[in-house]
Amino acid sequence: MAGDDDPSNSSEAHTSVELDGVEALRLLGSVSLGRVVFTRHALPTVRPVNHVLVDGDVVIRTQGDATLARYTRQAGRTGAVVAYEADVIDPDTHTGWSVVVTGYAWLVTDPRELARYGALSRPWGTQRMDHAIRIHPDLITGLRLTAHAPFPWA
Repeated sequence: MAGDDDPSNSSEAHTSVELDGVEALRLLGSVSLGRVVFTRHALPTVRPVNHVLVDGDVVIRTQGDATLARYTRQAGRTGAVVAYEADVIDPDTHTGWSVVVTGYAWLVTDPRELARYGALSRPWGTQRMDHAIRIHPDLITGLRLTAHAPFPWA
């Protein structure tokens, strides 16, 4: 019968468990790819980027003329409100985790900081990533998605 092998049709129960902030940041630091969400023309914009976790902050490298760099530059000292999300979800079992941090982002201008972040991260694109954005999480949320035994009536 069609769809019998589709994991989304399984009778297996799934549970989501909230993560505390420490565990959420640990998981976020264990991966290098995520998505940054910011405002562009009064609408939410999402960009896939790579990141490193430095002293509890999310750091991403970017080009100076990139939309995100311009957005944080315009925000100035107050910072720009952003969200950052990363996850590891198994497409077959639908288990894994997802973490979202929300906070303020600043364009990094200190040459020593830029050099440090350049040594810690490796951009995935071929363009020169000569700027960095540092996001300080004010709100940290995370979920672990787990599977349990099949329902007894399945």
